[in-house]
Amino acid sequence: MSLVPLILCGGSGSRLWPLSRSAYPKQFLALTGEASLLQQTIARIPAGAAAPIVVTNAEHRFMVAEQCRAIACQPAHVVLEPVARNTAPAIAAGALLALQADPDAVLLVLASDHVIQNPNAFHHCIEQALPAAHSGKLVTFGIVPDAPHTGYGYIQRGTASPDGLHAIQRFIEKPDAARAQAMLDAGGHFWNSGMFLFRADAFLAELGRLQPQMLAQIQAAVAGAERDLDFTRLAQAAFAACPSDSIDYAVMEHTQLGEVVAADIGWSDIGSWSALADILERDANGNALLGDVLQQDSHDCLVHANHRLVAAVGVQDLVIVETADAVLVAHKDQAQSVKKIVEHLQAAGRSECSTHRKVYRPWGSYEGIDAGGRFQVKRIEVKPGASLSLQMHYHRAEHWIVVRGTARVTCGEQVSLLSENQSTYIPLGTTHRLENPGKLMLELIEVQSGAYLGEDDIVRFEDSYGRH
Repeated sequence: MSLVPLILCGGSGSRLWPLSRSAYPKQFLALTGEASLLQQTIARIPAGAAAPIVVTNAEHRFMVAEQCRAIACQPAHVVLEPVARNTAPAIAAGALLALQADPDAVLLVLASDHVIQNPNAFHHCIEQALPAAHSGKLVTFGIVPDAPHTGYGYIQRGTASPDGLHAIQRFIEKPDAARAQAMLDAGGHFWNSGMFLFRADAFLAELGRLQPQMLAQIQAAVAGAERDLDFTRLAQAAFAACPSDSIDYAVMEHTQLGEVVAADIGWSDIGSWSALADILERDANGNALLGDVLQQDSHDCLVHANHRLVAAVGVQDLVIVETADAVLVAHKDQAQSVKKIVEHLQAAGRSECSTHRKVYRPWGSYEGIDAGGRFQVKRIEVKPGASLSLQMHYHRAEHWIVVRGTARVTCGEQVSLLSENQSTYIPLGTTHRLENPGKLMLELIEVQSGAYLGEDDIVRFEDSYGRH
């Protein structure tokens, strides 16, 4: 009987804006150390567990693959959801794939963007819950609360079970401050972590009983899944027709098989900047300072500088986050409202809600440096051995200047090698490709000029990464 970690790697990137964005949500960020939250999630998988199944969306697939590669993790599947359908369908798809390899598989369902400061205690909770999971129970991890938190849902425990866990009496939506304090004082209530342990077949049986249409659509989506490079791409039509619901609403709030294990593991879902400040190291004045930051007579602030010096003078209880294209200043008490700023950006059609100035691609990255009416300048990095697609643009021409490394350039029928300080010109409408044949990172400056400079002005003829 194998323990199969199932890692849910979605997210809208709105709660930790401007550092987190929809194209680069918080699970890919290194917020509490050198490793990203996704990498930390993989690193705390118990020894002896099977290779993980990661469920993500197509837009994030190469970031998942690259971050797994960087820590020598080879997932059993990187499952691509064609549309967002919440956690119940995602877990069901992972369960069906796990059963293909082991009909007795036990799933350990983990979010990719949580922090657990005591992984040994977490492993103990898993061991404590495994007998119940083996017997067919659907176990959730209830976080032992240390404060009357209003940003989490709660679980009230019921009667004790012979296996040492507790039945689930009820789930409670995010409470107001008074109710949260009352539950803390009463005891027997836990924060809802969104982590689970159960047999794959037991979960699917309950899903089929409670949500038969959802299960049928997920079965069709998995049956029609296609292999795309190292990814498992679920059938789009079947998955899109699936009802959207969380595992709590679809199953856990209605099943009689639910149990909760008390987990005192130093957990946080980092649901806001103030939540991150609570777990970061602080100076004598209570400030969490990251990056090139100076403070004078400031107290209990979180200051995160990414691209330049940030100075905080005489302020208190503020969140200050600086990126290349945006600066956030918020009172800690209002940190949960940052997502409203993201909603305003979305309504205005502004790119700052979705992408950073630096955008990652499977071959490397590009970063906007300057832009005007009919031009823009980008800094491009291409990883050793990587290449961009063979492509063409209808509305722009490009100049490339090599700053570091060696570039192999295809321009029409001509192929040439460029070294440092050499340049080339790609005329409008010309088929071209950029490659890095060397063993060092290729860095170049690209100057685009033309009537339209959008990223959608691209026709791909050949692509190593299955893009169209």
